[in-house]
Amino acid sequence: MKDIAVAHNFHIPVMGIGFTIDTPAKVAQYGISSVISLVDDMLMEKMRKFYCDIFDFPFQDISNKIEDFRAKRITAYLNLMDTIVKVKFDELKKSYARKNGEMAKYIEMLPETSSLKEKFQLFIQKNSFAELKKWIHENISAGSIDVNIMTKLDKENYSGGKKLSSD
Repeated sequence: MKDIAVAHNFHIPVMGIGFTIDTPAKVAQYGISSVISLVDDMLMEKMRKFYCDIFDFPFQDISNKIEDFRAKRITAYLNLMDTIVKVKFDELKKSYARKNGEMAKYIEMLPETSSLKEKFQLFIQKNSFAELKKWIHENISAGSIDVNIMTKLDKENYSGGKKLSSD
């Protein structure tokens, strides 16, 4: 597998519980990595519904009455963010033929010192659209979705009145 260069030399850190909850859905397709805080499972569940409605994905509520609901909500939310990033990144890669498409925005946002930006500019001058499409698929990447697990803030969860283990 080819080593894909990191597009940017920065990432967006956790900025409180809710400020960066959906940052990956907004910036990851441009190669920008960000961090989500895993503190508030209720907020994640509300945001999961919100994004499922926007993207017309099926949504099934994860009730706080089921066993290990917090872990299930967090997992479902992170899986949704991953799906959204993949969808948006695939759309971005397909936009290379449009002058003002998302691919143009991706390249424009790269730092001037980016070797990726320089290689892209050289490549579009010398190659066909078919070769450009292949180059894009081999050389650009979405930003990562990182998480911040703050264990000191982890609340205790119960099932049937019995405290669940920290696992």
